[in-house]
Amino acid sequence: MEITWLGHSTFLVESNEGVKILIDPFISNNPACPIPVEEIEADIICVTHGHSDHFGDAMELSHNLNCPIICIHEIGLFLAKQGINKVSMNKGGSLVLEGIKFTMLDAKHSGALDIVEEPVAGGEPASFLITMENGEKLFHAGDTALFGDMKTIIGEIYKPDVAILPIGDKFTMGPFEAALATMWINPKYVLPMHYNTFPAIEQDPAVFSNFVTQLNPKIETIVINPLETFVPELKDE
Repeated sequence: MEITWLGHSTFLVESNEGVKILIDPFISNNPACPIPVEEIEADIICVTHGHSDHFGDAMELSHNLNCPIICIHEIGLFLAKQGINKVSMNKGGSLVLEGIKFTMLDAKHSGALDIVEEPVAGGEPASFLITMENGEKLFHAGDTALFGDMKTIIGEIYKPDVAILPIGDKFTMGPFEAALATMWINPKYVLPMHYNTFPAIEQDPAVFSNFVTQLNPKIETIVINPLETFVPELKDE
């Protein structure tokens, strides 16, 4: 798979068979995103929760690209009222679209849908485990605090090859907590996200990388800039 960071928590992932998955499409108002929303291409959109810096341009993109939004049930209710193509699910469940398996897992955060003038219930925040056609697994944590299921469920049961974790602190885990999460999840690669978009979440990713190395030197931290692409080297074992 190919993993391209578009700044903040927005990632465009292209599967082995060319399916393009856009996660948390915060594009037009994202100061870290280097391309306009009009240049985005996607086959499937995933939204971890309803905050504007994650929900972002999901509705416009879904309408323009004629692609579905995978989201939790309560956001799905909102999207249905807007006439948007959505695929609702909930935590612990899985579904398959375009040959890709999406499993919705937990995240510890808040989840109101705040893109409207009066915020409405957006269900609980979530994370996604995305399994590619060849079995490679990507975990996108969304916005979250550190919690024990990262070890007992995500790490020991789902065993992702690549993890993408927030490190910005204040609204999510900081670098040390994210490094602990990395150790618990135990992927081959980890990518930091949700940092340096705004002054409130300024972080040095090298600090996170150093923590990861101290806790488990076998895990490789991948730090990329917005619009750069990482292709993990994953071999059948």
